[in-house]
Amino acid sequence: MKRESQLPARYLPFGDSALVVEFGDTIRPDVNRKVISLSEAIQEAEIQDVEELVPTYRSLLVRYDSQKTSYEKLASHIRNLEKTLKASNVKTKGRKISIPVVYGGEYGPDLVHVARPHGLTEEQVIQLHSEREYRVYMIGFVAGFPYLGEVADRIATPRLETPRLKVPAGSVGIAEKQTGIYPCEAPGGWQIIGRTPLRLFDPQKQPPALLNPGDMVTFQPITETRYKDALRNS
Repeated sequence: MKRESQLPARYLPFGDSALVVEFGDTIRPDVNRKVISLSEAIQEAEIQDVEELVPTYRSLLVRYDSQKTSYEKLASHIRNLEKTLKASNVKTKGRKISIPVVYGGEYGPDLVHVARPHGLTEEQVIQLHSEREYRVYMIGFVAGFPYLGEVADRIATPRLETPRLKVPAGSVGIAEKQTGIYPCEAPGGWQIIGRTPLRLFDPQKQPPALLNPGDMVTFQPITETRYKDALRNS
């Protein structure tokens, strides 16, 4: 039986000016690598009439100018690109990035609520969260918000039953087996365990987002003093 990442991709129309290429039905690093690799290949090929690429956990959304090309023509072009990816090892251009985080207290009000149900101390949650490397599967929700995975089973925690109306920029949270970082103040229901002084989205920079799909992230615990110093110097 073929693994999910070895099955043929599915091409589906999405409205009258976009198509979706699906590589699977589950969250898997090998599936996500194919999504990002195809996105990068389309960018490098500079296919005319492609207006936007949106990689997700398991699929790639391709928006195009329907006045200048057709679904059939574009799908054929992308299929040919996909075949070249199958013939080689799928690799992406992801970077390794360390994110400093002050955990707990006013910066991580839900740290205790993650720890208690699992029979852990807050220190153990911090260790489990910061000791592994996470893949940026996709960017979404708000501009620059990275969906990272996966956290250890011992700290996987459901979203809040009642979302907060305001979550501060830089907040690091957990939702089930995902972890993520709020790039700006926004409503949200993730369990907030810490905060980073880094700015994850700056519209004045190019590219504006600090993290991109395919990057690998680690979290570095820091003190409140270092957090405040980093904010002053940013």
